[in-house]
Amino acid sequence: MRTQVCIIGGGPAGLLLSHILHRAGIDSIVLEQRSRSYVLSRIRAGVLEWGTVTELDQAGLGERMHREGFVHDGVLIAARNRAIRIDFKALLGKQVMVYGQTEVTHDLYDARDAMGGRVIDEADGVTLHGLPDRPFVTYVKNGTEERIDCDWIAGCDGFHGPSRQALPKSILKTFEKVYPFGWLGVLSETPPVADELIYANHDRGFALCSMRNEHLSRYYLQVPLEDRVENWSDKAFWDELKRRIPHDAAANLVTGPSVEKSIAPLRSFVAEPMRWGKLFLVGDAAHIVPPTGAKGLNLAVSDVHYLSRALIAHYRDGDDHGVDHYSETALARVWKAIRFSWWMTTLLHRFPDQTEFDQHIQAGEIDYLEHSVAARTVLAENYTGLPF
Repeated sequence: MRTQVCIIGGGPAGLLLSHILHRAGIDSIVLEQRSRSYVLSRIRAGVLEWGTVTELDQAGLGERMHREGFVHDGVLIAARNRAIRIDFKALLGKQVMVYGQTEVTHDLYDARDAMGGRVIDEADGVTLHGLPDRPFVTYVKNGTEERIDCDWIAGCDGFHGPSRQALPKSILKTFEKVYPFGWLGVLSETPPVADELIYANHDRGFALCSMRNEHLSRYYLQVPLEDRVENWSDKAFWDELKRRIPHDAAANLVTGPSVEKSIAPLRSFVAEPMRWGKLFLVGDAAHIVPPTGAKGLNLAVSDVHYLSRALIAHYRDGDDHGVDHYSETALARVWKAIRFSWWMTTLLHRFPDQTEFDQHIQAGEIDYLEHSVAARTVLAENYTGLPF
């Protein structure tokens, strides 16, 4: 087979890149290791920056998002049984959209199908060859090895995919911070406890109250890394959540059986460069953020924004400026999001080695947020998304 861009990874980054390129007349093939049903069953984040909303709108993908998603004008930061509201709309005239990553992926698969996009699921043993200058990709489907010749490879295959591993160790630099706790997440078919997200700093550990829709809620508790899901009954989870969120929210909390329960570790990770010859790294293949700042999917979309426009300029105008500068352009935004997610994580969690000094610093930061318009504006600017 032959294509202009071989995209490795059929998550939202790979599908969105394929869709935007298709609309510009650029051919691509998407290779996904898992089945479509598996990809669509993954539970992921649900807060979209308005830049992400705009990108999806411009790609013709926003109809169901605007019909079923929830526009939020602010967010609540809770500590010492008080909630501070960060009013995005009043501070910046901006908003965010609560619309699950799974729903975005559904919309992208539907759009790819409607346009006849080539998405090959259950592609095993994906291997990159001929880099940096003469790329081709091999994979196994139904026991037969296939080959795709291409102009470019876009590695949208996540943290564990083969794309980043294809960069020589002499070129690749990685930066990582592993946090000493995880998030125990529960999905329940219950109404959200509040109209906006609640991020809670508590002596017993962090908690987050989020939602997917009017009848589906997502809640998280900070837990030790060595903890296990089996240690948490539904009752134990709800009881602990009520302890960590403000009393008025706890009184309004509707509990029910968990639909899904899992523990996720937290890390910050960046790989540089994000381009080597004809290979580009996109999304989680190049960077991971702790979910505290709601930046993972949004960073993937900003990478797609830069790369799609670079490739369109290359094919349409013979202009390689965007291609040549993709890595530095994307990384400039990535590191700002890494910083914000680190700051939110540090602000809101209890660390095992935390001293009384550290706790007073946290309290001072939250008090500063409560009484400083400038501090709330900085949080709002980063949370709603820095410009592309």
